[in-house]
Amino acid sequence: MKTITLIFGAAYGMLSVILGAFGAHALKKILSVERLESFETGVRYQMYAAFFLLIVGYILKFDTSSQKWISILMMAGTILFSFSIYFLSLQDYLGANLKFLGPITPLGGLFMILSWGMLIWYFAKTKI
Repeated sequence: MKTITLIFGAAYGMLSVILGAFGAHALKKILSVERLESFETGVRYQMYAAFFLLIVGYILKFDTSSQKWISILMMAGTILFSFSIYFLSLQDYLGANLKFLGPITPLGGLFMILSWGMLIWYFAKTKI
């Protein structure tokens, strides 16, 4: 689980830079200001998740299920949160009605919040 967490952290970081550059250059010309801001929110939170996963990948030993869930919730939450925002931002350009993704975004955010909460609990419990 440690290796998977670190790989996801590094991949999320790399993808955040790629998508951020894509948004700043290519999408700036085709998306409304509001849609571009939403896209950038997805990129920003994906980068936060990248740092989170890289840090917990080095801190945690992943010898308990709760430690594994800290990582799993952040990985899954980021996919649900950021990627739903990306698709919602691009739906007009793609010519698709993707409004069904709207409820998925807050679910992803909830998973990310739970991950942070579990990390707080871990720190309080282990008193590092």
